[in-house]
Amino acid sequence: MYENKKILILGAAKSGIAVAKLLADKNNDITLSDINDLKEEDKKNLENLGIKIIITSNQVDLIDTSYDLVIKNPAIMSTSDIVKKIEELNIRCENEIEVAYHFLPKDITIIGVTGSNGKTTTTTIIYELLKKHGKSVVLGGNIGYPLSSVLDQVKSKDILLLEISDHQLCDIHEFKTNISILTNICPTHLDYHGSYAHYMLTKKKIFNLHTNADIAVLNKANEDSLKISKDIPSKKIYFNDANNYYKDGFIYLHGEQYLNVDDIRLKGSHNYENILAALLVLENFNLDKSLVVEFLKNFGGVAHRLEFVAEKSGVEYYNDSKSTNPTATITALKTFQKPIHLILGGLDRNQDFNELNAYMQHVKKIYAIGSVTDRLADYAKGINIPCEKCYNLRDAMSQIVKNVQNGEVVLLSPGSSSQDQYVKFEDRGDEFKNIVEKI
Repeated sequence: MYENKKILILGAAKSGIAVAKLLADKNNDITLSDINDLKEEDKKNLENLGIKIIITSNQVDLIDTSYDLVIKNPAIMSTSDIVKKIEELNIRCENEIEVAYHFLPKDITIIGVTGSNGKTTTTTIIYELLKKHGKSVVLGGNIGYPLSSVLDQVKSKDILLLEISDHQLCDIHEFKTNISILTNICPTHLDYHGSYAHYMLTKKKIFNLHTNADIAVLNKANEDSLKISKDIPSKKIYFNDANNYYKDGFIYLHGEQYLNVDDIRLKGSHNYENILAALLVLENFNLDKSLVVEFLKNFGGVAHRLEFVAEKSGVEYYNDSKSTNPTATITALKTFQKPIHLILGGLDRNQDFNELNAYMQHVKKIYAIGSVTDRLADYAKGINIPCEKCYNLRDAMSQIVKNVQNGEVVLLSPGSSSQDQYVKFEDRGDEFKNIVEKI
């Protein structure tokens, strides 16, 4: 299927390089293109494999009918001219996960996790608990390890656990999971998809080719998750329903008290939902409650997701850089009862910050950053919360240290993508942590 082909790979990030290496020894004519130059070491390694490299800001003109296959980086928008030309020329378009899927052993169990929020935490909990149960599990996908790069680790009978973003779901065809988790859906990445309807249909692909032998773990309290999963044939298992839920300090599983949240280091109702979703998956692998309790007593969450950074002079600093939409910021705001100095903003994607209104009662001041700064200042004025127009994180932090007092919280929860000023949200979070460290 992937031999003797002329292939164009658009995007030389981790996944593009990994899939190029995967296909290089199959008598393929491969061209890898990016708008930015590659590291010299990567370039040399790829060229030694016979891969042509083209650096150009005009990738549209590279696409023609001589190609049998285009492998598209997930960051290339569905609404882009590149995608339009691929569709006009009727060239098959796939992503790295779709390609790598065809090289997997046929007798493994694949777990896929997606959702607008919570997917990284949920994936991490599942992975760590599978390892604690002695299972042979390989982690990959959006969590930082392209599937192509971990193929050599996957053996017969293994469990493959993949975090999968909406971007990665766009160009799948035959890829399928045995168990799929959809944590929730809310409006986000609309500039990428063009509409919320398209975004929802893309998320639905996590159940691609499911039969009644496959499992779907769903959030009963999330209306849009229920909407898109209405007609899937999967065996549906719900959290936030009458059987599996969080209430009055306890997590309930199948109607029985399972965990006291006082025994869990990770706090917040959103995290209890992530734990519930993970537990419903793990039940399929002979769950041992003692191992679950031991792990959750010590698990403090993932980096950049409501990550406690430090307490300095009585002020708590939290890094929630992974908050790339207002719904994620709501989750963070619900966690604190103390006065909050909120760093908000980033790339202007026409996100509706009015979604935050009901959760802003503890916000003492907003520090607006990014290309959405001016719009945020208008928003803050409309809800009578003081706002500093800072435009960048460093200036925001210099203002905060002048204003923040003992007993208050500094929260980086931008509700926006980082890509106007940073390559990725991790860079934004790392800069925040570095600044805090020097206070």
